[in-house]
Amino acid sequence: MVLPNNQRLWVKAVFTGYRRSLHRQREGIALMKVEGVHTRKETPFYMGKRCAYVYRGRNSKLRRNKKKSRLRVIWGKVVKAHGKSGAVRARFKSNLPPQAMGRRVRIMMYPSNI
Repeated sequence: MVLPNNQRLWVKAVFTGYRRSLHRQREGIALMKVEGVHTRKETPFYMGKRCAYVYRGRNSKLRRNKKKSRLRVIWGKVVKAHGKSGAVRARFKSNLPPQAMGRRVRIMMYPSNI
């Protein structure tokens, strides 16, 4: 399948912070605001979708395809809606670093649940 240049298989989201209460924050659950989602009714489409935080490391590492790259990925999954304004909760393989707050996260359009 060949996509035109202006299409992508992921939706933009922003990592806004961790799930928290007044006295405690839970770093295992990340809160994300999905672009174009403004109500809780629009969030069920994204439940179970894979999400990726892509960042650059300081040093190059050998990847699976035998090429060196500075790009790294932390994978996660959207697990639940959060609040009434279209935010979602996600769990990542390893917790997102605090430096990632306000940065871009990709929500992939798979796996499909249609």
